[in-house]
Amino acid sequence: MSRTQTRTRTQFSFVPAIALVSALALTSCTAAGTGPTSEGPVTYELTAQTPAPSGDIDSFTWVTYAEPYSLDNAYAFDYPDNQVLSNVCESLLRLNPDFSISPSLAESFDNPDPVTWVYELRSGVTFHDGSPVTAADAVASMQRHINPEIGSSWYSVYQNVASIDETGPMEVTVTLMKPDSLFNQGMSGAAGVVESAQTLADAGREYGNSTALVNCTGPFEVSSWKSGESITLTRYDQYWNPELMAKAEEVTMLFMADPNARVNALTSGQVDGGWFVPSEAIEKLQASSGDLYFGLNSSVASLIVSNMEGVLGDVNVRKALLMAIDRQGVVDAGLQGYAQLTNALTTESVWGGVSAETRDETFAGLEEYPYDVDAAKKLIEDAGVAGETIVIRTAPMGAEFTIVAQATAAAAKSIGLEATIETMTPDAYTTLFADPSAREGVDLFLTSWYLSTPNPLEMYGVLQTGQFSNYGNWTDPQYDALVDEGVAAQDAQESAEISAQLQQIASEQLPWLPLYEVPMTVYLGGRITGVAPSVAMLYYPWAATIGKR
Repeated sequence: MSRTQTRTRTQFSFVPAIALVSALALTSCTAAGTGPTSEGPVTYELTAQTPAPSGDIDSFTWVTYAEPYSLDNAYAFDYPDNQVLSNVCESLLRLNPDFSISPSLAESFDNPDPVTWVYELRSGVTFHDGSPVTAADAVASMQRHINPEIGSSWYSVYQNVASIDETGPMEVTVTLMKPDSLFNQGMSGAAGVVESAQTLADAGREYGNSTALVNCTGPFEVSSWKSGESITLTRYDQYWNPELMAKAEEVTMLFMADPNARVNALTSGQVDGGWFVPSEAIEKLQASSGDLYFGLNSSVASLIVSNMEGVLGDVNVRKALLMAIDRQGVVDAGLQGYAQLTNALTTESVWGGVSAETRDETFAGLEEYPYDVDAAKKLIEDAGVAGETIVIRTAPMGAEFTIVAQATAAAAKSIGLEATIETMTPDAYTTLFADPSAREGVDLFLTSWYLSTPNPLEMYGVLQTGQFSNYGNWTDPQYDALVDEGVAAQDAQESAEISAQLQQIASEQLPWLPLYEVPMTVYLGGRITGVAPSVAMLYYPWAATIGKR
């Protein structure tokens, strides 16, 4: 989800999508962005899989930029939460590093009619407390997302669900109120996680916090959570899947908000690896004794407009601000050229289930927002809002965040607006995506919003009226109707053509301001190897594949 970096949810008929996305992920390729010097564009190679480990390892350490908000999957809605949970909890289906989807806790599933999904659970799977997984556990876990007392961040995946029933000791049947082409794919992410029904009942509201922890089925279990410091994972030796049995006996994940501290910890060997390398440190890490990799990503960096009641409620003011931001300058200064500008809220990699013609047309026909301060000033003058103030929230998570905030404030001032930058801690920044009260009085904040499936409707469904992640409460009746049509569509090409219309509307109305897209980054020190550099690490047990170099 993505949020500082952030995420979302979804599903649809995924079989046609897998081939293209797999091809993109498994083929090394080179991408380019304009670099910060006159030496030419920056290039980087995408890697599908790092070298295989030579054997198991006693332990390794990992660094993350913030402490998880929660380890309860109903509330885990950001990178720090899910890069832990992906190794601890498992879903009915599994999202793989190449963005294909395969069986997991459900060994099979069936769609006998457009409103019914039947999941047959795998036998012989146990929770970390040793108790067996049954259909009752899956039903209890899934029903939490439609319980208003829980307030799950993943409710939108279940919004069309009529009932979730135990139809056999190891069988779960989901009945929908209407066809939903997104539901099944959502079972490969946090919305499909199965937890112990007994533990959920016993722990209550304490489930997923630093004292109650969690009880799931993954290759690791959470053995300790030291608030403000670290989380330790221990290999679960009774894990059911020999192909993903953890190669490390223990993993310690350290929380380091300061990007310089994270980089120094990596280069000094204090920690063995980490995701989301600060762009300003890429060259330093490439010159170190470890290895830096770029991998498949589905995220777009955007400025979320979180206050449609303020000055940015006028679409022409939003357009003016985007035209006044020197996006290429941001990429050069904040990301050292390791990014590409975009006018869309999705990457081409998630359009795998469509024809090349449809994909090319939907990106080629988007509204353009060239850097043009004079034209932007004219829009502000016509809107009569000169002198109005916008509030930008940011956090010290790397040069990118600081530079985007400063560039946005400078852009606002260059066209006659005022701007205030408010800085939060990385942990507090995460609450912008989970707590509406945290967004009060805020007009803009940066996200790197990722998609969990190869389906652009996942992104555009987020912006439908009333959705949890429609943070600014933007609304457009035509758009809402198209989302409903796309969700109901059973044909992948038809759904994609509707998504193309949604992308066009979002590009014209700018509920979020698209900036650029970046590759996934991961650094491995000299002791470890074996990880797949992919944004799927948010749902795939990436730490289990890491072993001795």
